[in-house]
Amino acid sequence: MKTNIARAETESDIARCFPVMSQLRPHVPEADFVGRVRRQQEHGYCLAYLEAESCVRAVAGYRIHECLSSGRICYVDDLVTDERHRSHGFGRMLFDWLLDRARESGCEGLELDSGVQRFAAHRFYLTQRMRISSHHFSISLAQ
Repeated sequence: MKTNIARAETESDIARCFPVMSQLRPHVPEADFVGRVRRQQEHGYCLAYLEAESCVRAVAGYRIHECLSSGRICYVDDLVTDERHRSHGFGRMLFDWLLDRARESGCEGLELDSGVQRFAAHRFYLTQRMRISSHHFSISLAQ
């Protein structure tokens, strides 16, 4: 099966990513999705998608940045494969593509956070030779 990985740069391409991204981020309304991605793109966010048979099968949101704790890294905000097409290698292909972008950008590593409840994702990340390097803490400021 022929696959293609590209960055979603047009509003149309961004919108095509919504059905898959919504499986990871169900709290984001479809009506807000393109605008939110566009605002994040102004600050370095990139949205990539893997397409097979003219359909988006996997999506990744990432950014290249530098921080004192890790140096120059590719930080993956979002990584999801369409639940109907998991275990077909799409996630692995997109993950490998992200590694290539990180290397091309001179990154020292690739990092991501994953919700504690996402056991299948954790198995995938560990299979990709990632290690659990920290705990992520957060606090809601919503009233």
